[in-house]
Amino acid sequence: MPIQGVDPHLGVWEHFAFIPQPLPDQTPMMTPETHLQVANARAALASLDSTARQLPNAQLFRYPTLRYEAQSTSALEGTYAPLSEVLLADEDDEPTGDMREILNYVAAAEQSFAWQHDGRPVTPAMLSELQRSLVNRTRSDSDEAGHIRDQQVVIGRGSGPHPVESARFVPHPGGDELRRRVQELTDWMSQDHARRIDPVVKAGMVHYQFETLHPFNDGNGRIGRLLIVLELLSLGVLSEPTLSVSPWFEQRRTEYYDRLLGVSTHSSWDAWLGFFANGLEQSARATRTQMLDLVAVQSELHDAVRASTLRADSAHAVVDYALARPTFTVRALERDLNLSYGRANKLVLQLTEIGVLELAPGRNAYRRRFRAPAVMRVLLKSPSS
Repeated sequence: MPIQGVDPHLGVWEHFAFIPQPLPDQTPMMTPETHLQVANARAALASLDSTARQLPNAQLFRYPTLRYEAQSTSALEGTYAPLSEVLLADEDDEPTGDMREILNYVAAAEQSFAWQHDGRPVTPAMLSELQRSLVNRTRSDSDEAGHIRDQQVVIGRGSGPHPVESARFVPHPGGDELRRRVQELTDWMSQDHARRIDPVVKAGMVHYQFETLHPFNDGNGRIGRLLIVLELLSLGVLSEPTLSVSPWFEQRRTEYYDRLLGVSTHSSWDAWLGFFANGLEQSARATRTQMLDLVAVQSELHDAVRASTLRADSAHAVVDYALARPTFTVRALERDLNLSYGRANKLVLQLTEIGVLELAPGRNAYRRRFRAPAVMRVLLKSPSS
């Protein structure tokens, strides 16, 4: 589509924006190799979900998985903080800068999972609410937050006064037509013919279309990757949002963007869907491995409590809490386990004495946070590539 505008440094310009075709009603043409990769992804996702279903409480692993995803999906967009700091961060500390953006993702994802659990379909309004949560109190917060954009944006132009022609990709112009196309996408997601497409393929198609439309001024990549998990939940492939997809894509950032662009430039659905399915397979395997490692640590910590003089059920409850909340304060323990402050503080000190917990570094005496070092070792271990 021809577009034009005025650049304060370069004057009047004319160029073209890319308008994607509506998603097809059937699976794009795929090679036998890609069909096999999709089947492998389905099998890995089924194995992950089966493992989660067998756990006494799969939600214990939701918090650390979500923090891991938040750190990695934000890094893909140029917002970085070490995972160790992300696991330590807390809203009570009034985070700023990059950490604020990362914790905003955690809040937005939790909200989207609650909406999905309640049966709320994905709509432009829902996506806009998520985008507003993502940019809340960040440098991208503005009157445009929570609204599909009205102005033209470009991707990959670099900093400084570069001409629009130098951009890697120029997405759909803003305005009513863009809003209509986002509505078209969310309508497609709920139609019967789309539900007949393999869930892995459908998730890859939705992700491509959302990223290509690029409907918001900021947060498109993070929302687009969150849509992958929401689709897999909606289609019953996952029963819990335990999957972390961004670390694998982050390790292959250049190829990830190239494969997406290849659909736009050469209709290379097969190459994109094969790459995407491989990413889901490897992500599911890595997530399942981490989940099993955490289960093993949970058992070891309970054994350590049983081998000590501690006998109260509340001591075992603190172990499970340390698994679900990698770092926490005594006040949080008091609130969430319904204990008195004195009892919570005593349990933490006793568990620290036997090595189950430790004082998290970098905090003063008035902002003490505790963690289970064995849990942190699992969470900070690099996933298999």
